[in-house]
Amino acid sequence: MGDMEKQRAKLAGKVAIVTGSSRGIGKAIALEMARAGAEVVVAARTEAERQSKLPGTIHATVEEIRAFGGEAMPVRLDITREDDVDAMVSTVTDKYGKVDILVNNAGITTPESFMDLTVKKWDLIMAVNLRGVFLCTKAVLPGMIERQSGSIINISSAAGNVLIKGSIAYGVTKAGLERFTLGLAKEMRKHNIAVNALRLDLTVTEAVRTFLPGVDTSGWQTAEMWGKYAVLLAAHDPSLTGQVLNEQACREIFGTV
Repeated sequence: MGDMEKQRAKLAGKVAIVTGSSRGIGKAIALEMARAGAEVVVAARTEAERQSKLPGTIHATVEEIRAFGGEAMPVRLDITREDDVDAMVSTVTDKYGKVDILVNNAGITTPESFMDLTVKKWDLIMAVNLRGVFLCTKAVLPGMIERQSGSIINISSAAGNVLIKGSIAYGVTKAGLERFTLGLAKEMRKHNIAVNALRLDLTVTEAVRTFLPGVDTSGWQTAEMWGKYAVLLAAHDPSLTGQVLNEQACREIFGTV
């Protein structure tokens, strides 16, 4: 088996939904999962370049995957809307027959200090970062329970347990996401479904390049590295569950990627 075939065999026959995959960490995870042989659902809000201040669309990610011979489908999704989420899961199940892997990656943050944070902004961050995860997870679990297999990967951040200036709301959602991961892992263990979180530290993405152009990112983590670790985590047997893994923990379990 050549290197390329070995890589493709890791997730061959698996179907993965990656939320927020028009750019950044989500896009890197979608690309790596497709390289590992999964059929990937690229789910995000951005369909056209001008829709966001940041580069990247669901169609562009799908085109990149198809360009190297991978299989992917774009789905426009507002993860805060239950109808959107349910429609996405039915569309995916109709096309691919199942969902094996869910990567809850979509998330937003805001730079304001607490006193400048509006109720509207707080509610939106809670809706995207927590309600969205709840809705997507709730929608894929019945199928996973029926098949007694599945992997849910929640993308967390060091902001969940380290104070970072101007990100109280974001930090609250990431602490909540990690607690959600631990609780759900316990409930799903009997169904052979793994639930884990990846705790990212400072990672270089389009958002960083756009909003922090002068920042020195030389020691930062890369989105590609997290894409590779997400593949290894999704491919692992379900005995690895209920873990919140930072880079060091990933290295200990999977080695350096």
